[in-house]
Amino acid sequence: MYGTHFGLQELPFTITPDTSFFFAHSSHQEALNTLLVAVRSGEGFMKVIGEVGTGKTLLCRKFLGALDHREFVTAYIPNPYLQPMTLLLAIADELDIQYPQHINQHQLLKLLNRYLIDSYAEGKRVLLCLDESQAIPIETLESLRLLSNLETERRKLVQVVLFGQPELNERLENPSIRQLKQRISFACRLLPLSLSEVEFYISHRLAVAGYRGARLFPHRVVKRIYRTSNGIPRLVNILAHKSLMAAFGEGARVVSERHVRMAVEDTESTQGALTVKARIKRYLTALVSALAPISVLPLINSGTTLITGGPV
Repeated sequence: MYGTHFGLQELPFTITPDTSFFFAHSSHQEALNTLLVAVRSGEGFMKVIGEVGTGKTLLCRKFLGALDHREFVTAYIPNPYLQPMTLLLAIADELDIQYPQHINQHQLLKLLNRYLIDSYAEGKRVLLCLDESQAIPIETLESLRLLSNLETERRKLVQVVLFGQPELNERLENPSIRQLKQRISFACRLLPLSLSEVEFYISHRLAVAGYRGARLFPHRVVKRIYRTSNGIPRLVNILAHKSLMAAFGEGARVVSERHVRMAVEDTESTQGALTVKARIKRYLTALVSALAPISVLPLINSGTTLITGGPV
């Protein structure tokens, strides 16, 4: 691979959620700070919304890693597309709760409630983090609300953070779970990177990966990556990775716009956006060409002479 060629200790643009590459740009850092304050103040439900590829899973792992595990007991559910009973079993497994093989939902809820009470008595907080929460069935969301009903006079005995795509907001509009929606005390939204943030993001990941040489991605190249990716971190990673591969294949030491163009052509998820942009550009070019003779016609009819490069 290109690691040795560019003096890298590891690949900088993998799409796995490695917290050592966490980039604390505005909305991500704000969301992380909000979550840390919210869980320490004992809030019940929190929500983080972000489009596909904006780094929700990475933020979730960074958040869990930032907690003091002498104070917090955590359960991470990566795929909560589960029926109520199955989700409760998954939570019990994450919390290392022992239960008999044939157990019904009522009995399992009693075990979970006992665990929450015991944890509170030991001075610990129980936190559930559910990734891809837009996929949670309505009845499962309601079971989460019921689980969260257990509380003391001061705080909830279980706290829940929902990480999901914008479709989660639509799901929460369902009247049958309006009580859960009312309990969400903090909501954060992850935004795409700006052009300047994409520039810092690429430099940051290269530095973490051990790069210490001259600039690999000139500004015009970063601008091309930004325009194509719309600032979505996952797409930035994919395009930067493939651009480095293209540069390595040619023995180049700096990424050029042509290398990015090769990366774009090889990336299916960017083709739709480029096609739309290309169509708009062709339409505007054709429109300008069609309007140009019309705008000149009144001048010709009035006898005005146009001299190229001079005043009319």
